[in-house]
Amino acid sequence: MSRQTPQQKKLSIKRKIRATISGTDTRPRMSVFRSSTHIYVQLIDDVAAVTLASASDIAGKKGTKIDSAKATGAAIAVAAKAKGINTVVFDRNGFKYAGRIKALADSAREAGLLF
Repeated sequence: MSRQTPQQKKLSIKRKIRATISGTDTRPRMSVFRSSTHIYVQLIDDVAAVTLASASDIAGKKGTKIDSAKATGAAIAVAAKAKGINTVVFDRNGFKYAGRIKALADSAREAGLLF
């Protein structure tokens, strides 16, 4: 039996997560992507295949990556509230729920999103 590369393992985890969750217009999927330098988040309606809102830390202030993730979480919560969205389904996109992913999620919860 051959071993999976780290990329194959992450893709396998991502597929398992996406098989169980889906977003609608009333409860969209909050998908998070973390690169080595930035963090991005989108609210996606999978039924209509459309992105309802998005936020990232590209134009954010200088600081630590955790601070940028917290600011991005607050920004997506504000964008969701502006669209009338209160609850979402969290999609960590194969990333571990720790560090920047957890900081973003906690910040979005503090700003009023329910998930």
